[in-house]
Formats: sequence, C-alpha cells, structure tokens
Amino acid sequence: MRTTTLGRTGITVSRVALGTMMLGAWGNPDHQEAERLIHTALDAGVTLIDTADMYSAGESEEIVGKALKGRRDEVVLATKVHFPMGEGGLRQGNSRRWIRQAVEDSLRRLDTDRIDLYQVHRPDPTTDIDETLSVLSDLVREGKVMAIGSSDFPAEQMVEARWTAERRGHVPFHTEQPPYSVFMRGVERSVLPTAQKYGVGVLTWSPLASGWLTGRYRRSTPLELNAFRRDLISHKFDQSLPGNARKYEIVEDLIELAAEAGLPLTHLALAFALSHPAVDSAIIGPRTVEQLDDLLAAADVELDDAILDRIDELVPPGTDLNPSDADYTPPHLADAALRRR
Repeated sequence: MRTTTLGRTGITVSRVALGTMMLGAWGNPDHQEAERLIHTALDAGVTLIDTADMYSAGESEEIVGKALKGRRDEVVLATKVHFPMGEGGLRQGNSRRWIRQAVEDSLRRLDTDRIDLYQVHRPDPTTDIDETLSVLSDLVREGKVMAIGSSDFPAEQMVEARWTAERRGHVPFHTEQPPYSVFMRGVERSVLPTAQKYGVGVLTWSPLASGWLTGRYRRSTPLELNAFRRDLISHKFDQSLPGNARKYEIVEDLIELAAEAGLPLTHLALAFALSHPAVDSAIIGPRTVEQLDDLLAAADVELDDAILDRIDELVPPGTDLNPSDADYTPPHLADAALRRR
C-alpha cells in the first residue's frame, strides 16, 4: 500500500482510505462482518479510517470503535460533525455549543481519547466561521483533536476559513474532503487548485460515483436500489435528469476503455481519483469484504496519459456529469429569496 503525507500535517496516511458509511444500518448491519472488513483493510496496509457521527445515527462510529480495540495506534482516525443527530435543531450545525457536545459523543462511540482528524461535514451559513474555528482550535490545544478539516467546502469558503484562522490566531483547516470521480470533476476547477496553493491535504470521497462506476447500473439491467440509495441519494439515480441518463452512455464507454487497459472498471475509477496531484488519499466505502478486496487490488494501479486523455474526452475536466449530484448547494442558490430584491 502506497503512503503519502497528508497535506502539511506531517501525518503519513495510506493512499487508499477506508470509509465506513456503509457499515451499520445504512449498508451492512452485521457488526462482526463489519469489524472483519476493518481488520482486513488494516492488514492490507490501510492506515486512514474515515467515519462520521451521522452515519447510521452513530452506529458506524461504534463499529469502528469496537474494531480498533487493541489496534488504535495503527490508524489515523477521522470523523465529522455537522448533520442532525436528533430532533429539535439543537443537535446539529457548526456552533461552539454543538461541536463541544458532538466531539464528546464521538469520542465515546469511538472508545478513544483522541480524534486524529476532526472534520466539519458541511458549511453552516448560520454560524460564523470564526466561532467554528475557535472551538476546533480549543479542542486541538486540549489534545482531544490532533488536526481539523472541512468537507464539501467551496473554494471561496476554504479561503475565508484560512484568512480567518490567520487573523484570529486559530488553527487552520488542514484538510478538505470533496467528492471526486470521473463523473464528478467540478472540484478540479477551483477546490483542488486552492488546496494545492495553500498546502491543504485532500481526501476525496465517492470515487465510484455512488456505485455507477462499478458497472452495476446499465441500461440492459433493471435499476435496483438499496434503501440508502433509494431514500437518501435518489437524485443521483433519477432518470428524469439528463445528467443521470447520460451516465448510462458514459459507463459503457468506460467499460470499453477499462477493458482496453486490461482493468476492471472499479480499478480504472479508483486510479483516476488518485491521479490528480492534489489528492493525497481516496476514500473507498465498501459494504462487504469482497468489495474491499476488489478495491484494494487497485491501490497501486496508475493510469497513463493516453487513458486519462480518453477520460477527458468523455467527461471534460472541471465538469460534473450531473450537476444535481452535488451534495452541498450554497444557500443563495437553493433559496430564491436570497438572490432577489
């Protein structure tokens, strides 16, 4: 397993990271199998495990905590805060009040005394970034958190956070975690160059584009979605959207391209996500050990320029095949009242 330094943190991580969103009620509810999957990843040289408090309402963190008993020092453990963890609106967001409570909850579920990388899962327009960075800096100084990062932050908000940290004496975000795949290349336009400019480490997620780049979804087969895809990310499969309909065509082209390169489509997809010079580690999210084994076999695959040029022809650099796939939309675009007099 290849390794690299995560941005300018000095932390060494594996180039392929294990994401645990599918471990628990959202994907694989069998805790013993989920723990076996984590151990398989560690034994293969994976040193970065990424989870979040909201994955299966905390169940994913609990699974990770149990799996790491006796092996905690072998991994860089990352989790996130932001999304609702209860009713009423008080258990969510990026405020000092909630982050203080959320970090203690995550430490308890993970059964650890520290979080190596604590990430803000999404921007929060109701909370000043100064307040968010202030409480995160306190957690770093207290030793509960080793490094902090953002996820799905637009480039302008990455710059604002850095500007605020410098002028207010806060710890800056060390990492950014954007979606990145053959189908989601919008971050190439400004997010990845901004990360490179400021030495921000990049952990990308969804290199298989929510399963599209496994070759599972093709026009010749019925579209069968599990509960997670049907209930939480149905917009990525809605065939009334032209971008989703286009995915079927590009998948066929990519399967042909992968065959010419002597690779499974999954290997081509993961290698693409690791090919950008800004990317330190790509997070995979297998549900089963078999899926994990397949992706681990792709960890050392590198694509030559000819293949990357072909991919550029299919999905131009800096574009998202289906713009509706975006998991974060700025409030001024989502709410018409914010852009009208």
